Amino acid sequence: MEDKAHFPPVNPVTAGLSGACPRCGQGKLFDGFLSVKGSCSTCGLDYSFADSGDGPAVFVIMIVGFIVVGLVLFVELSFQPPVWVHLILWLPLTVVLAGGILRPLKGLMIAVQYRHKAEEGRLDTGGDQTDQL
Repeated sequence: MEDKAHFPPVNPVTAGLSGACPRCGQGKLFDGFLSVKGSCSTCGLDYSFADSGDGPAVFVIMIVGFIVVGLVLFVELSFQPPVWVHLILWLPLTVVLAGGILRPLKGLMIAVQYRHKAEEGRLDTGGDQTDQL
């Protein structure tokens, strides 16, 4: 059954980063920190299509890794502190940055997925024809 509801276009970046419904922009996308709700409480959009997979985690690794490694190199080359100082500085920063970025990126990927009507990949088998050797 295809959805026939009409809603004004919602900016996927705004909706995704704020954790709002990608269709109406009003309802909440998340139930908890990273769990996606079953459907929107405002417009009723079924979120079963929402599968961001490992995409947000890859971007988080790249972004946080770039920031933290750059800072580690700067501090090491400038001040040469002991290893325990590095641990005290960079472990909490890594956890906080990763936690702070992961949810908005997951929302963004789901909103872009909805906007572009992305679906799971399917193989075209060519109808009822069978392959002959």
